[in-house]
Amino acid sequence: MILIADSGSTKTDWMLLYSSNPLLKNEVIATFRTQGITPIHQSAGDIRQIIERELLPQLSSFPRAKLISMGILDHSLLQNMSVFFYGSGCTPAHVPMMIQLFTEEMSPKTIEVHSDLMAAARALCQHEPGIACILGTGANSCLYDGEKIVQNTPALGYILGDEGSGSVLGRRFLNAIFKNPVFADLRDEFLKVNKTTQADIIRKVYNEPMANRYLASLSPFISEHLSIPVVRDLVIDNFCDFFRKNLRPYRRPDLPVHFVGSMAHYFRKELDEAAQQEGYQLGNILQNPIDGLLLYHQ
Repeated sequence: MILIADSGSTKTDWMLLYSSNPLLKNEVIATFRTQGITPIHQSAGDIRQIIERELLPQLSSFPRAKLISMGILDHSLLQNMSVFFYGSGCTPAHVPMMIQLFTEEMSPKTIEVHSDLMAAARALCQHEPGIACILGTGANSCLYDGEKIVQNTPALGYILGDEGSGSVLGRRFLNAIFKNPVFADLRDEFLKVNKTTQADIIRKVYNEPMANRYLASLSPFISEHLSIPVVRDLVIDNFCDFFRKNLRPYRRPDLPVHFVGSMAHYFRKELDEAAQQEGYQLGNILQNPIDGLLLYHQ
């Protein structure tokens, strides 16, 4: 049995795979969800509670009849599995804690803990060299040799970096509608539709937590107005900035550039145009990495 997890700050998607014949592909026998697990923001106690209260009950409730039909006669064999956990905030400093928690709670046969960037690389590139990128609320990228990440341009977060991300697009959009007269009509529409004011926006960005999520939440409004040339140019320029500042240091324009994340999924045409302008070729685009991880672990 193989248990795969793709975790973000909000939720964790889990996929349980099984094959009675090691020569055959693993089949998906269950999928479920728990709240997000991010060791950079949660304590060991918090994560332990999620495992005990959300993950283990869902595993233990797996129908015994189905286990028997698969040739698994003892429900305890669920403990004898390989766990591959991919998550945001799984930095090298936090990996030992995560391995210890899963070992204590589940006693898996093997346990591997990797970053969300490794999840993107494996899901997008499989076993081939390529450039793997994350474009969602935040942004990140890496040069992948088919087995490991060999180079990474620091993302630096939405204040210092994260070019191409939803949060940076939101920041650039707000700057434009309040400072560029060309956006005046769109500014009035935005304020009316969202029942907000400039003062409300300033408060949400500077005084309330998770300003990056608020800024990224403006992406649907922006997407609905791509027919306006200056709005579309804003989106494309945001993506061009990502290519120039994050991918150019790899010096590998010969490799395909793959993406995972909502920004890449919903703004695919604009992303493709930016790639062409900067001399890159788009590869795979996935909204979520879990399906790519399934293929990788099969």
